[in-house]
Amino acid sequence: MTAVYLTRVDKDRNMARYYVMSVQPTLFGEWSVVREWGRIGRGGQVRLGNYRDPDDAKAAIANLQQSKIRRGYSAAR
Repeated sequence: MTAVYLTRVDKDRNMARYYVMSVQPTLFGEWSVVREWGRIGRGGQVRLGNYRDPDDAKAAIANLQQSKIRRGYSAAR
């Protein structure tokens, strides 16, 4: 699965944020959802979430993506 890259830019509020999510296999047969977020052009924070099934990990990304879209993020251009 390819990474999902979302951005939220609001020049009036000096806001330029990004949010990246991807699913990657671990060495132990599980799957990780890797999330990174921060200000565009800077290093951000990273968080991992482990899942036993790749379908569960993909569902988690879909839920996170919908949540971020509701908060004003959109697909990067």
